[in-house]
Amino acid sequence: MISINKISIHFTGTNIFDNVSFIIKKRDRIGLVGKNGAGKTTLLNIITGELQADTGNIVNPNNLTIGFLPQEKITGTNENNVFQEALSSFKEILELERNINKYNVELSEREDYDSKSYYSLLNKLNEANERFKLIGGTSIYGDTEKILLGLGFTNDDFARPINQFSGGWQMRVELAKILLKKPDLILLDEPTNHLDIESIQWFEDFLINYHGAVVLVSHDRAFLDNITKRTIEISLGKIYDYKASYSDYVILREEQRENQIATFTNQQKQIADIEKFVNRFRYKSTKARQVQSRVKRLEKMEKAEVENIDISAISFKFPPAPRSGKIVVEANNLSKNYAEKLVLQNLNFALLRNESIAFVGKNGEGKTTLSKIIVQQLKYEGEIKLGHNVKIGYYAQNQAELLDGKKTVFETIDDIAVGDMRTKVRSILGSFLFSGDDIDKKVKVLSGGEKSRLTLAKLLLMPVNLLVLDEPTNHLDMQSKDILKNALLQYNGTLIVVSHDRDFLQGLTTKVFEFKNHKIREYFGDIYDFLYSRKIETLKKLEETTKKEKAENKSNISENKINWEKKKLLEKQQRKISNQISKSENKIEKLENEIKEVDKMLANPEEYKENVIFTEVFDNYKELKKQLESEINCWEQLNKELDEFKQEK
Repeated sequence: MISINKISIHFTGTNIFDNVSFIIKKRDRIGLVGKNGAGKTTLLNIITGELQADTGNIVNPNNLTIGFLPQEKITGTNENNVFQEALSSFKEILELERNINKYNVELSEREDYDSKSYYSLLNKLNEANERFKLIGGTSIYGDTEKILLGLGFTNDDFARPINQFSGGWQMRVELAKILLKKPDLILLDEPTNHLDIESIQWFEDFLINYHGAVVLVSHDRAFLDNITKRTIEISLGKIYDYKASYSDYVILREEQRENQIATFTNQQKQIADIEKFVNRFRYKSTKARQVQSRVKRLEKMEKAEVENIDISAISFKFPPAPRSGKIVVEANNLSKNYAEKLVLQNLNFALLRNESIAFVGKNGEGKTTLSKIIVQQLKYEGEIKLGHNVKIGYYAQNQAELLDGKKTVFETIDDIAVGDMRTKVRSILGSFLFSGDDIDKKVKVLSGGEKSRLTLAKLLLMPVNLLVLDEPTNHLDMQSKDILKNALLQYNGTLIVVSHDRDFLQGLTTKVFEFKNHKIREYFGDIYDFLYSRKIETLKKLEETTKKEKAENKSNISENKINWEKKKLLEKQQRKISNQISKSENKIEKLENEIKEVDKMLANPEEYKENVIFTEVFDNYKELKKQLESEINCWEQLNKELDEFKQEK
């Protein structure tokens, strides 16, 4: 459908792309991935024609239609309401509708039924009606309502002026307009940044069944895996194209590199052996033929290469958290209004030391509002209390926008560093990939990913025991997200994370707060435990509706389908528990081996007394025993859950 031929482009002496070629086919689902600054957005702009490449060209059919959702915010200034703005994507249909109404009015006012002008008007009306039906004019209002609801709008939102909505919600309207146009190719640059989990799941289903091709830039691994069947990575000016989802691609890419390294190593050994033979027998006439043969082999040998990879990555861990009281945050009858709009009503909850909680729910339900109340940035009604010795670290959703653009990277950190941390500013910045001249850059010229990294760096300047992170993964690439997640898994304080990134949240939190209808509801487990619970609840409601409709002879839902879906969900959960059991068994085995090693040391202390401090050995021994007991209890609980699932099936 579209052919990208030998595209090259250079910015400030750097090769963004160098002789890149690939084809986008009619039903492709392509994930475009790479580190921040690799050139993903640049490539999308070249495909749309917004940017011209230095060399190469793009070949596509003349009648090809493209819909492009950029990453940056689109602020609306028109006074259209949400529904009108979404409908504006049907320009031809709306024009036909106006003409049809005009022709009908004209015909109703005329009585010269036998005149040529009357017949001409009739023909115009018939042609307009036929074209109106042919291009789907009869369904535009239903389609618009369906897509707006799927993207998270309510019926009450339809009549509200678009300029009353935030940039994120205006982006949803722009996305709705693209989906309603049904282009041959949809290009999406970080489309999930402003969507909540429910909208993302709806959007996934829409794209999976879409008739055209889809190319999307995303750092949401779960979103990519659920939609894409092909992955194109941009790295160091080159592309790597695989017919696989992102997770499968990562495995294939690593296998390919391992094979390249093995081939290169073997070839280097072979070359060394040949050169050794040539050097040894070069001047012996009896070996002249063999020497010449080997020289020719070297000249004809196609040299194996190992692809260069970008290995730069952030590297950090949070400082140890000071010990806080058992209850970190406690709320009683907490409410919050913005003017006449009620956001939170009579919330009662307590957060305990070392808990990890995910805040999830539709945008606008109060996740960010409660985060700001906890960190004491908003007024409220009711009561909220922080526990003993609670020290808060806060990453705001718009934190990058709050940075002072006039300051340099170094000044941003140095101005708030105190005490011993001032001597570590350059080291901290280096850990977040700011080194050399980068630390003297003004903040205003940084990319979204660089601003996010700088904001994260600020969190390391003071030890805290309550971390509140509001959408911390926006603008971070895959590798940076994984490193942040690993740092959070090792963090020993209390954690609150607002995020819609399911892969990032998986295994990170032990509790989920769902925000809905001004209230919160607690679920134990991580994000997939929550989604599973919500799915089961939905299926139960569906089952109840089915029974009711059957009684009224209006059933259109298959009970077998419900049972099948429940069975699939149970099987998925069972597989997850089985994997957790395997991990637990591996951990138990590892702990037991470590304990055995300590047992040997304690049985023969004379052999180790010069190199070992036995007070530390005893402390470590006790901790290992404690971890083993805890892991065995966890293993027993998982097996109990697995037995229950098998019985339920």
